[in-house]
Amino acid sequence: MAGHNRYTVILDANVLYSVAICDALMEVAATGIYAAKWSKEIDREWIRNLAINKNRPEEDFFRRRDFMHKICPAWEVSIKAWKLIEPGLELPDSKDRHVLAAAIAGHADSIVTQNLKDFPTSILDPLEITVLHPDEFLLQQLELEPLVVLPAFKAMRARLKNPAYTPEFFIQSMERNGLIQTAAFLDQARPLI
Repeated sequence: MAGHNRYTVILDANVLYSVAICDALMEVAATGIYAAKWSKEIDREWIRNLAINKNRPEEDFFRRRDFMHKICPAWEVSIKAWKLIEPGLELPDSKDRHVLAAAIAGHADSIVTQNLKDFPTSILDPLEITVLHPDEFLLQQLELEPLVVLPAFKAMRARLKNPAYTPEFFIQSMERNGLIQTAAFLDQARPLI
């Protein structure tokens, strides 16, 4: 889809909610291999859900949000861009229309989400937008540019302290967070992470 010279994805709230998945997506985005985008509405959704589920105030997650914005300075698809598109969209869950609208307005190639069924290919294919699970998306990045993406995972692992993550524990953590294929790839490249 026209609009960016890099592969562009909209990150759904459910992939920003999980610290491990979000961290992996942000670390890989920081390499410049792809452009990560989302909206303030998506930010509000993951923060609201995390605050409710952790029984903490939303403000507790603003530092993380701000760090994500710093990593991806062109992250925002403005409300003015997607709000006009949203009413004309049909999805199985009407609450997801803003995500698809942001993908269209943000010239995204894909939507990265854990809820694949909420974005049917019958609706996305004519728009030339694909839907990818974060595991599939991260595996694709590893396979396409291993010399760029493996160091990103190594940096991510090196930041994890108290306790420090061994490569084995790091790979198990990826697996526990639903990144099964990504973990398998990292396991094969264990000396590099």
